[in-house]
Amino acid sequence: MAYLAPIHKPSSVRHALKIRFLDPNEESLIIAKANRIEIYSHTDDGLTLSYTRALYGKVTMLERLQPPQSSTEHLFVGTDRQMYFTLSWDAQEQQFHTERSFVDQADPTTRDSQIQDPCLIDPTRQFMALQLFDGIITVLPLAAKGKKKGPSEATTLGEPIPSRITEFLVRSSAFLHLPNRNDGRPQIALLYEDNHQKTCLSVKTLNFSAGMSGEAGTASFDDVDKPREDLELGASLLIPVPGPACGLLVLAETSISYLNKPPLGRSLTEPLKETAIFVAWTQVDQQRWLMADDYGNLYFFMLLLENDEVSGWKLDKIGLTSRASVLVYLDPGIVFVGSHQGDSQLVRIQDHSIEVLQTLSNVAPILDFTIMDLGNRSGEARTNEYSSGQARIVTGSGAFHDGSLRSIRSGVGLEEQGLLGEMKHITDLFALRSAVASKYEDVLIASFVDETRVFRFSADGEVEEQRNYNGLLMSEETLLVSNVLDNNLLQVTRSKVHLLEMEGGMIMAQWSAPNEQAITATSAGNRKIALSVAGSEIVILDLDRDLQLTARRPFFEEGQISCIHLPSVPRDVCIAGFWQSASIAVLEATSLEILHKVTMSEDSVSVPRSLLLAQILEDQQPTLFVAMANGEVVTFAMDIENVSLSTRKTTILGTQQANLKALPREDGLVNVFATCEHPSLIYGAGNRIVYSAVTAEEASCVCPFNSKAYPESVAIATAEDLRIALVDTERTTHVQTLKVSETVRRVAYSAKLKAFGLGTIHRSLRGSHEVIQSSFKLADEVFFKELDTYALDEDELVESVIRADLQEPSGDSVERFVVGTSYVGEEQSGSERGRIIVFAATSERKLQVVAQLTVKGACRVLGVVCGRIVAGLVKVVVVYSLNTPSLTKQATYRTSTAPIDISVHGSLVAIADLMKSISIVQYTRGTAGTSDELKEIARHFQTAWSTAVAYVDDHTWLESEAEGNLMILQHNVSGVTAEDRRRLERVDGSIYLFALIVPSKQNLLMRLQQAIAARVQSPGHVPFNRYRAFKSSVREEEEPFRFVDGELVEKFVDCPPMVQEEICEELVSGGMNVEVEEVRELVEGLRRLR
Repeated sequence: MAYLAPIHKPSSVRHALKIRFLDPNEESLIIAKANRIEIYSHTDDGLTLSYTRALYGKVTMLERLQPPQSSTEHLFVGTDRQMYFTLSWDAQEQQFHTERSFVDQADPTTRDSQIQDPCLIDPTRQFMALQLFDGIITVLPLAAKGKKKGPSEATTLGEPIPSRITEFLVRSSAFLHLPNRNDGRPQIALLYEDNHQKTCLSVKTLNFSAGMSGEAGTASFDDVDKPREDLELGASLLIPVPGPACGLLVLAETSISYLNKPPLGRSLTEPLKETAIFVAWTQVDQQRWLMADDYGNLYFFMLLLENDEVSGWKLDKIGLTSRASVLVYLDPGIVFVGSHQGDSQLVRIQDHSIEVLQTLSNVAPILDFTIMDLGNRSGEARTNEYSSGQARIVTGSGAFHDGSLRSIRSGVGLEEQGLLGEMKHITDLFALRSAVASKYEDVLIASFVDETRVFRFSADGEVEEQRNYNGLLMSEETLLVSNVLDNNLLQVTRSKVHLLEMEGGMIMAQWSAPNEQAITATSAGNRKIALSVAGSEIVILDLDRDLQLTARRPFFEEGQISCIHLPSVPRDVCIAGFWQSASIAVLEATSLEILHKVTMSEDSVSVPRSLLLAQILEDQQPTLFVAMANGEVVTFAMDIENVSLSTRKTTILGTQQANLKALPREDGLVNVFATCEHPSLIYGAGNRIVYSAVTAEEASCVCPFNSKAYPESVAIATAEDLRIALVDTERTTHVQTLKVSETVRRVAYSAKLKAFGLGTIHRSLRGSHEVIQSSFKLADEVFFKELDTYALDEDELVESVIRADLQEPSGDSVERFVVGTSYVGEEQSGSERGRIIVFAATSERKLQVVAQLTVKGACRVLGVVCGRIVAGLVKVVVVYSLNTPSLTKQATYRTSTAPIDISVHGSLVAIADLMKSISIVQYTRGTAGTSDELKEIARHFQTAWSTAVAYVDDHTWLESEAEGNLMILQHNVSGVTAEDRRRLERVDGSIYLFALIVPSKQNLLMRLQQAIAARVQSPGHVPFNRYRAFKSSVREEEEPFRFVDGELVEKFVDCPPMVQEEICEELVSGGMNVEVEEVRELVEGLRRLR
């Protein structure tokens, strides 16, 4: 049984419109992102998200409707399963209200239309035309006739009326603006490709006859004139021209034509200065439009009129944006660029240029991805059975000049509360209370290399910098300052220790190191203070006895002291880290005798640099965190009775040392903030420690700052400024972008090299010709910096890239990158249609070709089985052994059509076939002179247009297919007959991201999903079972089979308490012995997994 839940919400924008939806006097921008609708308000600060909601279906149509009895406009929504419904805004409930429930127009006997915009409304707003299928236009009357509608039936949509047309391969269509002398019947223009592959234009008149009471009426389309057949082959878009000119614009690759009375009326065609493939447009006014092409260029187009007649046109290129899928003109000079291939943008049009005002991140389309887990690659025990919190999905996203690498990880966000100003090179931060009885901190101390600065906060958040504060030494760097005892301040600088009276700042006691030695590190706790003097000895001072020296010891044998920590619990313990020995020691605080010592590393590079003992897990032993200089964080459990250390675990946060700061929680536990190049929040969840990335990439130091104006906040210093922020209470998904400006088609990751292998495609124009250049690149794992590049041949495309451990003839295993390619040019002979190239990386991380082989077909997929390369070519899968500098064929297996993907587990290879689903073959090495063999042992005998396959469990494989379905196939190894044992049986049909459910929770989660689906309605009232049911061109199910939709189940925690109780009562009545709190904890645990 499968559990599917989204890790990252959809971000691709294909549909958007401007509509008065929330308020009759305010226009909103509505964006469709796959199955999610987002409503934005446009303000002076940009676009602000007002509302978002997931639907049961992928949005393929958006249009606005204006019912006569509504002050706001309604939203027409169509989905990929040929359903449509209408929504309005419920101002009282602040959510969608379904005006018309879904209408199903699906027809399995027809072929889906490929037109870009399948929904049109005629200029008189009397009719809507839906082009859902080739050769059919469905007409919906918008002005209902006959029976008067009551208030509860406020709708403008009549019953759908399908009408057949002779044009099939329609590229674009548009309702025409007609002069007043016309008879009033709407006319629609169709740009299509005929049977002779000519680009043609036809115009048809809509004949509509309203039906009698209870009848839908009739609709037909008659040709205005014979089709026009002399259009440019590259014509792709039609734009209706409103009055006074009226007519039609035809956008082609090398020209733009204006037709005043299409299809055969007067035409005006002018060539373009540069070739362009137009993909989107939006109207500015009666004469002007904005247009976007496939290369991301944005154009300003204007018709030139003389006496209301078109005399010409003018086209100006004004800037470069993401490749647009949709354009929306919001306000004068402001346009929204919605993109599927790159980030969506809000831009301002200036004089022959544009300014990007806002960017909405988009990771689509994801062409390939790999998983990089910095925290689980050390040789020691894994942090836990889950991700370390430093795992990230690195994707090859976008296309061509929008191409990029995206690092996607789940982490904790920071909400900025205020900026104190520019302050460079802050070394540490501390928070103080000015009043002993107050629970709020109102003084923030910022330490610099040569000074200390103090900022005082009022109750309403006003900030004032203090020149002096209670006797603090302001001319030196402060290593530590805190409230101590009953009414005192403790300050430690490089030269001395001050114990000050809070009222008046009188010095109560002070201590300086002998011979003007420097204090290099300090820590305070349990009314004591520990100091590292000159980095060679540790001193303990008693705060109760006016900084009296209670212990002192040099550590010559262990080496220089790198860090110290004096914890509150257990008492009388000091922990120290050492440089030369790369070790930590637990010391008895009164004598500084070593109680326990642990060597952290065998080299002098990985030395401890920061220590913190914290109670991070409830009812468990405190955890000692040791931040190493190489970016690792090592944890130990400390027994508070004998202060011994156990259960060593390592997590890698980055390449630089982390500084650890405790953030107290209200429940008495502690979170830990680790600042490094990948800042992390470390906290307890259940019985495990979670490392969550934090969106504070530039943070250099932090401290908790629970002030009255900014409760439960933190102060964060960067290299440039100081700010106050609020840490989120839960993890969300965060995306980091590296612009590549090429299509990143394939991604492979090497933890050993700490680098990515990228297969990229660069597209450019040379004159009017498009030039494609593929490369294989090596990029650094942290900064994504390009390390080396290998350019492929002209007309050679990268098809597949893997990182592989290959076996050499000597038996040694070596790490290599393997690249498969194909040739697209006609000049290549039939025997040279692709290559397999094996790369080694030198110690300087440069690429070196160690072997290559020319193959007869494109090498579209690669894998490794038993130390050898397995390659999917055209109609055959081949196993090669590496014999540097060549590859030797060892075994072959012929597929039904063409291998699309392979997945290897042990000696088993699952092959996803283009049309014939999955087959499993076993690779056996030859012995005693026999040849190697690839033998089929199982097959899925149903038709499926496979796209990918992956091994998920014993004898279990996950398959995706071209129509958006997932299937789990299980090898029937216990079948009675040999034929039974060859079968791959379908056990799941599902869509979304994937995990397996343990048997003990399967029944509970299935019943929980059923109960929630009955109570949580989707906009449009689309049934959950219809939405998630398996559907393909050859088979359609009524409901999903044995899978749990995580997005639906996780809505349990958002339900009102009364609904939660109803759901649990239904579970109990079905034999499940569960309580509300138990179900809530289960669902919250599932949510934390992603």
